[in-house]
Amino acid sequence: MSYKVLYHDIGVKNYKEAWDLQESVFRKIIDGKVSLQENTRAVVPEQPGTLILVEHPHVYTLGKSGSEDNLLINHIQLQTRDAEFYRTNRGGDITYHGPGQIVGYPIFDLEKIGIGLKEYVFRLEESVILTLASFGIKASRLTGATGVWLDTEQGKRPRKICAIGVRASKYVTMHGFAFNVNTDLTYFNYINPCGFTDKGVTSLEKELGARQDFESVKLLVKKNLREVFDLKWIN
Repeated sequence: MSYKVLYHDIGVKNYKEAWDLQESVFRKIIDGKVSLQENTRAVVPEQPGTLILVEHPHVYTLGKSGSEDNLLINHIQLQTRDAEFYRTNRGGDITYHGPGQIVGYPIFDLEKIGIGLKEYVFRLEESVILTLASFGIKASRLTGATGVWLDTEQGKRPRKICAIGVRASKYVTMHGFAFNVNTDLTYFNYINPCGFTDKGVTSLEKELGARQDFESVKLLVKKNLREVFDLKWIN
């Protein structure tokens, strides 16, 4: 049976606002699960999943196990580049979000989908890999590193095109993925992306040599997420 999901494209939104929105949906789904577990006779409305797609102004975010040493500029330099910095409660190390990047926050109950966290991350990666294939770009996974990568063959320098960092509690997810479409890649020069110093970053625009239709790419990502996770939009 398809998993019912509310879809919200919230346009351009600063990181903290989107984080607060995620937290409110995340808590609502968890509270509904706990109510059912504590009282099986309770009448609790079914809580659908939620997919939020957003584009952020310049911001660096650090995962709970990451090192601030991977931010290579100080807070004054951040301000001169119109960038913010947040420590978050997701997994992973440091990454960058900014204009021209599709950021997806799926808040899904994995128990209802019938998968574990490892398979969930695999399917997020698969959705972006399929999107890139539509543009004739071969992308894959890299052993020991989450996300979607190009040039993963031995002897080449892998380049990340999509970062993934998630949080889960009671099998409910939040945070998600960041897919570089028309992203200004110079902002990655100020960090060790995801803690790596020996790997590069890229974007759809860079790989294809031309700026892409952002909204069209977003709809393609949405379509592939629906197919890979067997989602049913309810709005």
